[in-house]
Amino acid sequence: MKIISKTLKLIAVFIMVLGITACSDDDDNNGPGVQTTTVVDVALENNLTSLAAALEATGLVSTLQGTGPFTVFAPSNAAFTDLLNATGLDLNNLSTEEEALVRNILLNHVIVGVNLSSSDLVATGSGYTNTAATGPNGENLSLYFTTSNGVELNGMSNVTSADNTATNGIVHIVDTVINLPTIATFTTSNDALSILVDALAYADTGSPTVPYISTVSNAEAGPFTVFAPSNDAFVSLLSELNINALSDLDTATVDAVLTYHIVNNANVQSDELATGTVTTLGGNISADTNNFTLTDPNSRVSNIVTTLVNIQGINGVVHVIDTVLLPPQS
Repeated sequence: MKIISKTLKLIAVFIMVLGITACSDDDDNNGPGVQTTTVVDVALENNLTSLAAALEATGLVSTLQGTGPFTVFAPSNAAFTDLLNATGLDLNNLSTEEEALVRNILLNHVIVGVNLSSSDLVATGSGYTNTAATGPNGENLSLYFTTSNGVELNGMSNVTSADNTATNGIVHIVDTVINLPTIATFTTSNDALSILVDALAYADTGSPTVPYISTVSNAEAGPFTVFAPSNDAFVSLLSELNINALSDLDTATVDAVLTYHIVNNANVQSDELATGTVTTLGGNISADTNNFTLTDPNSRVSNIVTTLVNIQGINGVVHVIDTVLLPPQS
């Protein structure tokens, strides 16, 4: 009841603000009938009262009433209810830490400086963009979208009502709150990295150096820098080794391979990578920033895929590479 009461008051305030804004527009000779409709107003017009309450609780109303443009993926009321039930959060009684968390989650639904329509997303097909949420070292978190079956975000949230336009942006209503992404979010949501996920899971069945799946899924772990081999990279390795699947190798071997792709306690962006030695969990590899390559102890060279770098999660960053790095061969 408190949330409903607070939201009704918020709606009344917005109506008052709209009236003042319209009068101000007239006074500034912007012409009769000219009215600013922000992405916040669009959310209210679509009865997204839970989102409105969350924006007020975290001080983001004025931000999203700014110039923009903003692309907002706005969770439905049901989506917010699921989040609050799962986390036990009370928007009327947030601690400082909880408020910061909810604020960052909300910003993970906002893309600043661009007005992305559903047709823009469909035309691209799939890819990564940055949200206003932040992770390690203040880096903006990434958002992965695919459009093969509607618009899906980070493999967990689907657009149910697209292209609700505002004067300072556009709002797409989604059916699930988009949680802060981890490295696991991006490896599991992008089908082009599915063999890497299989490798991590297979190594976990043995005695891995680290429990891979739970570690990359842990928002509080890291940060890590992951050089992620693409599916094509793994297929080439299988052909090179004359085997059909990674499970033809023992888990210890797969574990040793994986360790050469992970840098611990570092969130290295592509422009921060320096030519020279890079120390991974398994040992040293070398980077060449002139050619944007990595070389393993066996002199195998992998290109860093320039269009798939700086995929930022809350627990680290992913750079896709086109060749699997191997530990020293005895």
